[in-house]
Amino acid sequence: MSDRYLEQRISIKFCVKLNKSASETHHLLKEAYGDEVMSRARVFDWHKRFKEGREDVRDDARSGRPVTHRTDDNIQKVKDLVCSNRQLTVRMMAEELNLDKETVRLILKENLNMRKVSAKVISGVLKGLHGRIFNEQ
Repeated sequence: MSDRYLEQRISIKFCVKLNKSASETHHLLKEAYGDEVMSRARVFDWHKRFKEGREDVRDDARSGRPVTHRTDDNIQKVKDLVCSNRQLTVRMMAEELNLDKETVRLILKENLNMRKVSAKVISGVLKGLHGRIFNEQ
């Protein structure tokens, strides 16, 4: 659970068990957490949930598509696709794999440590490197 407000929800639950009001709870949280306190509306919402018998301090699961499509399976699919044809664009890969373009771009950049390289720049670098190698011999 990496929720930054998890600790505050636990504190709200504790205050509910002590029969503190939502206003008192918010005041105590402001005193303890300062600028990092959750909004008054969120405190009142969580206070109500715990008062009605809720036990879990974590967020409810949300419907819809998962937060990320950067799964091990998709990372492997992108890697295989890139290895089969290095001339594919991000758009072409996204269409082929039925993934979002940004997802494919992030997989390439962050998971596979790949980046777009211009052939003109590389050929210039190689020419310079080639010249240095032969001049040293």
